[in-house]
Amino acid sequence: MIKKFIHQFASPKTYLYQVDRFYSYIFLFSIITYIISITWGLLYTPEDFVQGNSYRIIYLHVPASFLSQSLYIAMAISSVTYLIWRVKLAAYLVIAIAPIGAMTTFIALISGSIWGIPTWGTWWQWDARITSTLILFIMYLGLISLHNSFSNHEKADKLLSWLVIVGAINIPIIKKSVDWWSTLHQSASITLTDKPSIDPVMLYPLIGSITGFFGLVICLVLLSSKYQIFIREKNKSWVKDYV
Repeated sequence: MIKKFIHQFASPKTYLYQVDRFYSYIFLFSIITYIISITWGLLYTPEDFVQGNSYRIIYLHVPASFLSQSLYIAMAISSVTYLIWRVKLAAYLVIAIAPIGAMTTFIALISGSIWGIPTWGTWWQWDARITSTLILFIMYLGLISLHNSFSNHEKADKLLSWLVIVGAINIPIIKKSVDWWSTLHQSASITLTDKPSIDPVMLYPLIGSITGFFGLVICLVLLSSKYQIFIREKNKSWVKDYV
């Protein structure tokens, strides 16, 4: 029953038409939300008592950090779906997400380094959070390079899926690194179980920036996945009709 449900709604052809149907709405909502939120955060929130204006980079750094991990989780879920139910679209999504994940992780590392200069007095420190995030970035690049080195797509999809699943162990390490080891990073200000420790006047634009950034990244994933479908399904008659 699960297999039938997945295959019914996960054909590349159906996916393309659904993407075309909703893409413009997602993009417009996301870009408007992010522009409003980041403008609010950069121009209208007060200075932080300790960090001054340097904290405002959270409206880029936090969304990028959140998405860098979330995208890898999405890759892991897609990998499991592909290996168990042999859904081609899931395999396409794995390699489509990888470059977007690398990009967001790079933004997280760069913005974190910029934030670290006035906050910690150094742009880089080999603490657990930064190091594990750097490992995530290297993993993204390694997965992309590995997949591109194969001429047999099916073998590449299987190997990549297994490696993504094994590499998922790094995600809880990144998440819990500030609790397991002594790091420069503070504990999370926003959690599902506790009341946010950040002031609401700063929290609301942060939530908005996360939402908007998330939507924009989803749009990039949708475009990347469409490209993968065109490459992998180029000999199918429906693709020629679609184009």
